[in-house]
Amino acid sequence: MSGSQAHIIVFANEKGGTGKSTTAVHTGVALSAMGHKVAMLDLDPRQRTVTRYLENRAETARRRGIDLPTPIFRVFDGAREDDLDAAYKELAEGMDFLIVDTPGRDDAYAKYMAARSNTLVTPMNDSFVDFDLIGQVDAESFKVKRLSFYAELIFEARKTRAKADGVTIDWVVLRNRLQHLEARNMRRVGEALIELSKRVGFRVIPGLSERVVFRELFPSGLTLLDKGQLGDLGFSHLAARQELREMVTGLALPLVEQRAEAGMSAA
Repeated sequence: MSGSQAHIIVFANEKGGTGKSTTAVHTGVALSAMGHKVAMLDLDPRQRTVTRYLENRAETARRRGIDLPTPIFRVFDGAREDDLDAAYKELAEGMDFLIVDTPGRDDAYAKYMAARSNTLVTPMNDSFVDFDLIGQVDAESFKVKRLSFYAELIFEARKTRAKADGVTIDWVVLRNRLQHLEARNMRRVGEALIELSKRVGFRVIPGLSERVVFRELFPSGLTLLDKGQLGDLGFSHLAARQELREMVTGLALPLVEQRAEAGMSAA
């Protein structure tokens, strides 16, 4: 499989604190655990969250003498778009998936990779502060008034990509840190997302709830999928693991769906 055939998943949101890097790492590990060949490209050489997480994971595997399914990874610190073009194509060579984590700010390289993605994932917290990235709502009715700059940018990138090579970028808005109890704000955000999705053409899927366990796992690089390495898991951890599985399923990645269908046929 050539680099151009790898399915490119880009996690992008110009706002920080949405769980973007955590979600990207867990997606990469989940796909690796399924037996897929996965590479990850970290476009934030300052924060290096994905890189540090996977370095911690490699160290834990070495220290405990265990085998942990882990994507190959590198951090990009080049200075030109040509450097990035060469870097992502080289990293994607022979891979089923290339996952790209982008900085939580306005970034030229993030836009460059978003336009080259097959699946574009925009994680957001369940609030109108985060919703403002993609759409503006009326203060009284909470109806969507207009697209925000970022949504217009992605909308145009998708049109350009479709005209250039016939590829439709699957834009997925991921609702992270959902509250466990139905709340008025949660309902209003959900209604606004549905309304905006009809205009712009993105899909909305549930992501990961706010749980302390995700922050606790970072130093070891472990994930909720690493059975046998986490000790006894309480109900909340098991529920979080199920959320992760449902999130990966919701991404509707072609190779994952094909493997699942093949398994059902063989059963």
